[in-house]
Amino acid sequence: MPHFMISVIDASTSSATPAEMERIDAFNAHLIEEGRWVQAAGLAHPREARIVDGRGETATVTEGALHTGAEFLSGFWIVTAPDRDTATHVAVQASRACGRRVELREFLGG
Repeated sequence: MPHFMISVIDASTSSATPAEMERIDAFNAHLIEEGRWVQAAGLAHPREARIVDGRGETATVTEGALHTGAEFLSGFWIVTAPDRDTATHVAVQASRACGRRVELREFLGG
């Protein structure tokens, strides 16, 4: 079955509220019950990011995020769904659960 990534788009400077976490936990439980759950996680704020380039003889490490706009990815779900329409329905539920916009993308290679 195809796998999809639902990325959470955020612009806040604080973590999810307790009410948001309750909705997210309930959504996660629903994904598990439906057999759609693969993995999910929150991500540290972009100010904690490092860009690492090991392509040359000497690796370079740069503090900070690749993109510096107001919006950033703050978490993700990886789910299974039989098709893109079903995955879109799951993404709508994810957006409602976390109270943020999300991006839906299918993994290549099934």
